[in-house]
Amino acid sequence: MQELHDAPLAPLTTFRLGGPATRLLTATTDAEVVEAVRAADDSGTPLLVIGGGSNLVIGDKGFDGTALRIATKGFVLDGVALELAAGEVWTDAVARSVEAGLAGLECLAGIPGSAGATPIQNVGAYGQEVSSTITEVVAYDRHTRETVTIPNAECDFSYRHSRFKAEPDRFVVLRVRFGLEDAGGLSAPLKYPETARAMGVAEGERVPASAARETVLRLRAGKGMVLDPEDHDTWSAGSFFTNPILDQEQYEAFLTRVTDRLGPEVSPPAFPAGEGRTKTSAAWLIDRAGFTKGYGTGPARISTKHTLALTNRGAATTDDLLALAREVVAGVHEVFGVTLVNEPVTVGVTL
Repeated sequence: MQELHDAPLAPLTTFRLGGPATRLLTATTDAEVVEAVRAADDSGTPLLVIGGGSNLVIGDKGFDGTALRIATKGFVLDGVALELAAGEVWTDAVARSVEAGLAGLECLAGIPGSAGATPIQNVGAYGQEVSSTITEVVAYDRHTRETVTIPNAECDFSYRHSRFKAEPDRFVVLRVRFGLEDAGGLSAPLKYPETARAMGVAEGERVPASAARETVLRLRAGKGMVLDPEDHDTWSAGSFFTNPILDQEQYEAFLTRVTDRLGPEVSPPAFPAGEGRTKTSAAWLIDRAGFTKGYGTGPARISTKHTLALTNRGAATTDDLLALAREVVAGVHEVFGVTLVNEPVTVGVTL
């Protein structure tokens, strides 16, 4: 297991931001992951687990403790059952599942990060979420000090949330198991209007899985959501804010604000979110509150391709990024009365 001291963490994140860790360990096997976590817990040392670094905002002062980078490898396909080691690169795993002719992950192409992070956030895009295909998650339970296998029904998945996110200091994901679909090389039914339109089919239709993947990659790239070291629009965490879910009272108050601000002919995006709740678009709120593509004059700005991405233009600090995020949150709340919630995990800082 590789060990470094006073190790820079910024290169391990897609934001390329954050100070150093007191100690950085890189684990390449499940046993090394468990060993490192147990050692940190035994000594009372603060522990930061890092996968692909695509969902982390680390403070400029860094992390005073042990950072554990999970670099485990493992792609095992048995029929339609897929098992991924936590350190597997997610985009590569999606590509390999599509090449195998299986459906279920194709619309999650291009999402940066590692496989082990996907159940934590219940990663989703373009009408698919990993919760619909995950069968179980193998994790180290820091409370019981055992490796446990948690079935889907006990993962408490919801929109961008899970049991693992609710208990961030308890579970360290080691492996993720999926049940995919053999549809003769076709995709799962397309659920996202933009994807269906881009492919010239109706929602609910199937298309070649490879074509669905390529279409999603093209759509994501057009929004700066596919990593490119030369493109500062991709120096981000993807969507910085989750789409707000409002109860009936909140939604009615929101609609009143929309009418007062934009006129009665304007209807904001609205999607049923269960139990009398409605989900609206964070990107729409940000844009209509005046924070358009490319907003900002400093080293941290809104992406020129997508209003939902906050970006490091190359010389930003975490403080610069957070100042922009707070400005957006305050502006959206002032205009629409809705409080945006950050999707990335913050380390040593708060929004």
